[in-house]
Amino acid sequence: MKFTSLGLNGSYLIEPTQIADERGYFARTFCRQKFQEMGLNPHLDQCSFSFNHKKGTLRGMHFQKHPHGEVKLVRCTQGSIYDVIIDLRPESATYKQWKGVILSSVNRHILYIPEGFAHGFQTLEDNSEVFYQISSPFVPESASGVRWDDPQFGITWPTEVSIISSKDQQYADLL
Repeated sequence: MKFTSLGLNGSYLIEPTQIADERGYFARTFCRQKFQEMGLNPHLDQCSFSFNHKKGTLRGMHFQKHPHGEVKLVRCTQGSIYDVIIDLRPESATYKQWKGVILSSVNRHILYIPEGFAHGFQTLEDNSEVFYQISSPFVPESASGVRWDDPQFGITWPTEVSIISSKDQQYADLL
């Protein structure tokens, strides 16, 4: 696995190393030992996925409030998405900065999102599926978010938003 820093403290784009032969290929998407060597949280407590019917669907920007923060590994298993993270850690040198990357079933990249980040994505194709590995259980009363179009972040989404939940539309700007 190749780990590339995204420039926001603790966030990485992970490229699985493919071992190919006449059958196809094999690639590891997670290795506890490698994550520990990199100083990353290797604990995984739950896995989830979302399926999105239409291009332009936006989900985000979500996070779990302290003390229920979570690390996420995110991969697009079908279609493609523009995945965005925002550093919401006030003590971080990259506080309020964001980064967007394309994850797709073709590039097979994985996004490592540290605790204290907001996360969201926009689908770039119809019928896109996203797989999440998460470091801690979901705690509904700690679920929160910030507005996907909060002007203080200035996120540039690649296409017009076609679908967004009423819950995601109602998140406030970060104060």
